[in-house]
Amino acid sequence: MAYAFVLSVGLLAGIVSGVIGTGSSIMLLPILVFQFGPKQAVPIMAISSLMANVAKVASWWREVDWRAFAAYSITGVPAAALGAHTLLVLPAHAVDLALGLFFLVMIPGRRWLEAQRFHLRLRHLALAGAAIGFLTGIVLSTGPLSVPAFAGYGLVKGAFLSTEAASSLALMISKTVTFRELGALALPAVIKGLMIGSSVMAGSFIAKAVVQRMSPSAFRLVLDGLLACSGASLVWAAVR
Repeated sequence: MAYAFVLSVGLLAGIVSGVIGTGSSIMLLPILVFQFGPKQAVPIMAISSLMANVAKVASWWREVDWRAFAAYSITGVPAAALGAHTLLVLPAHAVDLALGLFFLVMIPGRRWLEAQRFHLRLRHLALAGAAIGFLTGIVLSTGPLSVPAFAGYGLVKGAFLSTEAASSLALMISKTVTFRELGALALPAVIKGLMIGSSVMAGSFIAKAVVQRMSPSAFRLVLDGLLACSGASLVWAAVR
């Protein structure tokens, strides 16, 4: 029953992520933390996120902006590996607390970035890739930061979803390889990640049919709601 619940949430998370460009990790990570503990949850979620981004790239392959992808990933990939090294030396309760607080801080942080109406260039994407890549290595879910970064570059709809997913995929590969090299990606974690990732992939493919039906205001409300619920639950897990 526990696995059935996690897989059901994975399917829903894939649909949400496929529509708004982020959200699968925010929805799944608290559940995985409660089910498997924070140190196992992050590698499992890394594999699931990798598979989810593969699905989004496959859905919108022809619309990927490869220049934006290269600018973001060239700094983001090594930064994600560095962040993963940092994560594995932190105590479990500190990981819980950092994840929860980071999600909660993202709510006003994302709104501030949107309010500034920055128009980013390739060099800005490279800087964003380094910062967000390092945070991805530590806290895994930084979609609410990468979303305004690529939107600020001017990408919309399919081009936005596919380019953000391709860039996140590169960071996830870097992080997953780092976990493997450091012995933090045991076979049971791989199997769990593949199982959960399959449900997230299915949701991502389903989402393509509804991606143009959500208004910007609905997107903001859904994203902030996910951040608030997930952040609060992780902080509670860390301090209880």
